[in-house]
Amino acid sequence: MTSAAVSGAAPVRDEDAFDVAAAAAWLRENASGTEGLESEPEVTQFVGGASNLTYLLRYGSGRELVLRRPPSGTKARGAHDMRREHDLQAALAPSFPLVPRMVAYCGDDAVLGSPFYVMERLVGTILRTDVPSDLGLDREGVSALCRNAVDTLVALHDVDLGSSGLGELDRGDGYVRRQVDGWTTRYRTARTPDVGDLEATMAWLAEHRPADLPHVLVHNDFRFDNLVLAADDPTRVVGVLDWELATVGDPLMDLGSALAYWVQADDDPAFLAIRLQPTHTAGMLTRAEVVERYLEARGLDATPERWRFYEVFGAFRLAGIAQQIYYRFHHGQTTNPAYGAFRDVVRFLDRRCTELIAAAP
Repeated sequence: MTSAAVSGAAPVRDEDAFDVAAAAAWLRENASGTEGLESEPEVTQFVGGASNLTYLLRYGSGRELVLRRPPSGTKARGAHDMRREHDLQAALAPSFPLVPRMVAYCGDDAVLGSPFYVMERLVGTILRTDVPSDLGLDREGVSALCRNAVDTLVALHDVDLGSSGLGELDRGDGYVRRQVDGWTTRYRTARTPDVGDLEATMAWLAEHRPADLPHVLVHNDFRFDNLVLAADDPTRVVGVLDWELATVGDPLMDLGSALAYWVQADDDPAFLAIRLQPTHTAGMLTRAEVVERYLEARGLDATPERWRFYEVFGAFRLAGIAQQIYYRFHHGQTTNPAYGAFRDVVRFLDRRCTELIAAAP
């Protein structure tokens, strides 16, 4: 079976392969809609992510599904919970229609060796490191896209937790403390001898924790390569992907985490060198402008001194995520060379945290 290429999808890596026939047979028996699933699908792997493994299943009927399953190797406690990720999106859909439609969840390890879930593919453009020229976006178009992306986060944070049923994810006051303590433990556990200990940063965060703001549903990985843009209007967001880390908590912690990825055009060359999304493009808002737009839309306030905590936390948390990924490479749990590059990301983020703290009044 031949089909048009999908951006970001590549042949499945040998170490990430699974029994396609078993998955296809299980779906024919368990999918919420089995139309078009009679044959065995063509399978490719999305290469952009570095956490859960994500695959495109393309059937001869034209139906396209996406399968998500955990990686092999040591995993952080509570991470890669396929049931939770599936159920959260299913519950959120009526209140926030930008989530993909869920098709099936499988908790039986006998099928593929691990739990997995399947969803309908959201068709559209996903931005990576640059804005493709064929999208035809000028400076104003890029600015409109950026504003719409920020407004999408605002809309998510405005979801009513009671009506969505997602309020049960709220563990109560102390979210900021739990996040600082949790990422401190995760970093120490995943640290390898070839990166810094970040102990000074962790101590500063513990000392400067603000009180929680009223809790909202937080995505915890909100960035451009998790947004799907409309095929007929690339300034419009039609989907939000990768809900693995979503929970209920402080909204400014979510914004700070999102802006940890936000490299702007006038940043230090070392920061630009590890850029993962096109936030440097002419027309994109600066980090300060994103914060201003978000705070105004949600009627919140944060002084520069208060905001510094969220900025440092975002960079530290990203260092923790990168180190967990690098840990797998360092210990031979994956041979993917892209994972080896995360060591330098951790080293840079260590320096960035130190610089942000040093600039505090």
